[in-house]
Amino acid sequence: MYTVIIALIVIVCVLLILIVLVQNSKGGGLASSFASSNQIMGVRKTTDFLEKATWTLAGAMLVLCIIAALAIPRGEIGGQSAIQEQLQQAPANQIIPSFGTEQIETEAAASAGEQQ
Repeated sequence: MYTVIIALIVIVCVLLILIVLVQNSKGGGLASSFASSNQIMGVRKTTDFLEKATWTLAGAMLVLCIIAALAIPRGEIGGQSAIQEQLQQAPANQIIPSFGTEQIETEAAASAGEQQ
């Protein structure tokens, strides 16, 4: 189910990109290459169709994204996240490396004692 929704989102995105690119912008855009479509339907009808298609696809993408968020497959791990599960399974007596910070702290304390 989730993969079907993701596929639909990708299709809607591609269609939305194409429709936005075809629209006539202030600089002419790609709409100037599709002059024959303006002759068939008329300039006003083509503009209305492209605007309605843009809004429809944007709304469809919004709805599909919300549905996809609700349909994300979740594993049955008792209501805990994978990170919490890993923390609980970690050994209790792990040795944490100090990366030389202890030596720096002792040298700083020694030099502070010498200065006084």
